[in-house]
Amino acid sequence: MLSLFINWDVSPEIFNLGGISIRYYGLLFALAFVFGYKIEEKMFKSEGLSMVWLDKLWIYVAITTVIGARLGHCLFYDWAYYSQHPLEIVLPFRWDPTFKFTGYQGLASHGAAVGIIVGLWYYSKKVSKRSVFWILDRAVIPIALAGFFIRMGNLMNSEIIGKATDMPWGFRFIHASGISDPLTPRHPSQLYEAICYLISFGILMHFYWRTKAKEHLGFLFGMFLILIFTARFFIEFLKEPQEAWEADMALNMGQWLSIPFVVLGIGMVLYSRTHKLAVSPVTGAEKPQVKKSKEAERGVKAKR
Repeated sequence: MLSLFINWDVSPEIFNLGGISIRYYGLLFALAFVFGYKIEEKMFKSEGLSMVWLDKLWIYVAITTVIGARLGHCLFYDWAYYSQHPLEIVLPFRWDPTFKFTGYQGLASHGAAVGIIVGLWYYSKKVSKRSVFWILDRAVIPIALAGFFIRMGNLMNSEIIGKATDMPWGFRFIHASGISDPLTPRHPSQLYEAICYLISFGILMHFYWRTKAKEHLGFLFGMFLILIFTARFFIEFLKEPQEAWEADMALNMGQWLSIPFVVLGIGMVLYSRTHKLAVSPVTGAEKPQVKKSKEAERGVKAKR
């Protein structure tokens, strides 16, 4: 009988040079920043913004992404371990039982999201001097594309795998760790997420370039949260638990953490309906315009 399943026997390592491993994940992570920078550069140029702002933006994003993702994993997914080994949260090696260089194993996307929001709030105060929602609206577009690259990196690592399936596109993750039978076909949940994030990126690009969405503070940011974390919430049903203690949970940690982001996204979309961006041609500083109600407008006319 002809098997329709996909044998995923790809090594996560591209090559090894003198003991230094070059992996697909690292390459894809780097590509996320390269493509993200070029996309953001085009957006900044179209709005006549300073390239100095852009360079500082990516420094803030890079640093806060790593810090937030690392803390998110340690606090929400493996606190039982890291509470006993707090130095390993910040150090890329361990001493117990022997010294070993580990790198930063364990990064959480929800933590990265919080880190980016905090970082861009600080950026808006120190660099752009504009509303934090203004920069969030512009930063989330390449970040959605970065999510695609990162999940493809997870696929190359054969990690964050899905549950067993009899669907014809099921993957046999030959190199996956922590599973009893690597020959069992499973949902390629990393690929599902990657596709959803790529579609989200396309939708956000359409809103930015083809509509006036960027004139409404918080709309693109809100749509990003709704698209990304709604997809994440439902795809989690098809994933194997990332931690053993999640096995008996009706909703896993990823789903519980996704819910407030979706709610925040809905709130931002509603907020954006009454907060339009108006940029001064002299100073370049924007002031959010709050849409007045019809009753308020009639009151102004009556006073006149």
